[in-house]
Amino acid sequence: MDRRDFLAGLSALAVSTGTARAQGVPANARTMVASPEAMRRLSARLMRLEEDGLDPRWYDLNPGNQEDPATIARASAAALTDLVQGRVASMPGRVDLRRENSAATLNAWFQRIAESAEPAEVIELAAMAPPDMDILKPALAAARVRATGAWPGFPVGGRTLEPGSFDEARVRALRARLVLTDPVLAANPGTGASYDENLQAAVRRFQTAVGTEADGRIGLSTQAALNRSPQANVNQLRVAMDMRRAQPVISGERRVDVNIPDYRLRMIEEGRTIIEMAVVVGRPTRATPMITTRLTSVQFNPSWGVPQRNAKEDLLPRLRRDPTALQQRGFRIFGRVDGQVVEIDPTTVDWRAINPDRFPYVIRQDAGDANALGRIKFIMPNADDIYMHDTPDRHYFRRADRAQSSGCIRLERPMDFLMVMLDGMPGWERDRVDRVLATRNTSAIPLRRQVPVRLFYATVTVEGSELRVRQDIYGLDEAYARAMEGRVRPQGIPMAAAQG
Repeated sequence: MDRRDFLAGLSALAVSTGTARAQGVPANARTMVASPEAMRRLSARLMRLEEDGLDPRWYDLNPGNQEDPATIARASAAALTDLVQGRVASMPGRVDLRRENSAATLNAWFQRIAESAEPAEVIELAAMAPPDMDILKPALAAARVRATGAWPGFPVGGRTLEPGSFDEARVRALRARLVLTDPVLAANPGTGASYDENLQAAVRRFQTAVGTEADGRIGLSTQAALNRSPQANVNQLRVAMDMRRAQPVISGERRVDVNIPDYRLRMIEEGRTIIEMAVVVGRPTRATPMITTRLTSVQFNPSWGVPQRNAKEDLLPRLRRDPTALQQRGFRIFGRVDGQVVEIDPTTVDWRAINPDRFPYVIRQDAGDANALGRIKFIMPNADDIYMHDTPDRHYFRRADRAQSSGCIRLERPMDFLMVMLDGMPGWERDRVDRVLATRNTSAIPLRRQVPVRLFYATVTVEGSELRVRQDIYGLDEAYARAMEGRVRPQGIPMAAAQG
């Protein structure tokens, strides 16, 4: 393949789309000729784009045309665009998906590949430029290998497989599954029908990695994780790689990050974690939305105005069973009688006759120890009325699967979080907070430092050299992977230019 043909195609493409410099590629680059071997290496590198979570077929590359200069020019420009700017520009509801794209940055890469005597190296540099690629890329390669082979399943249902149990069929299936992903177990897999300590340790490592309870017990959640398709893991890694492309630089300003599928909150300042804790997030049917906002105020002893959806889906069934039980937890019911809003005695209502689609009452829970919001509510303005709060249901924090709320964020250590937020506000020491809470009166104060808050969705995280892949609890990775497959953009047009 003659590099002059390649450069001519790249230049014509750049000029026709208006995405590179007006001259396309530098004049001196158009006079350079790389060796045919270098151009073949570029073609071969493009055919290996699956290593980067992309697919050569997206760029009309196949073994039959990989020597065609025009095809390679178009594919190089398009692949370079995706490697630099990310393949998926945006998705509905994903305000956490942000790109810092500029035509100038992409044009610099265009120029770089045009001037390079080894254009394949430019593709490689672009592929490895985003953060964590040195860990994600080999992980993707390993996941792809697993996805091509036979994948043993684990029997679903039945009694929980307990440590120390004897169960020949299930123990054999468990060992066969885990040796594929656990090198420690693979080095010493053991034999027999006993669910022994060696296999239990492998199970706990697996449970830790996937975010289920690391207790060594094989219940329904661990069974589901063991039977998860290896292709789903491939897709999660591909999505993670693409999401890291063109990530904006995050300022060193103090901020609160909540990673929804990791069930973790971190307050970070200048790269240092100030406080970290577990959180409970919305269950899949009440998914927590992705939000970017600020913490503006804190409310002590909040009452809870129950949203209509919660009232008819959660509380109505309980009212039908025992209307007095909600009274004991501080719930009060209000309805309209003769044009006036009055409190209703729940024992006087035939709750079985109430149509959930036309629920006629307003329900409020008074402040108190049993209040669903606990003693503290952190307000952060947003269109979805999502906030962070305390909770009396502390048992959820002992679970690995913490997608259990109706959408809001429950905090493991709300008092510790509050004291950090009150830092720098004279007069708001712990003693005063305790006195305010002890009154049981609802009150609120504005926060002096209104810290940015970001609720985001990243199932694949890298901390140091440790890679963790969490469950795709809302199916957002699946949706992103479909968007990568189905995205239609004129080949080689940079995203920034295409968007105007």
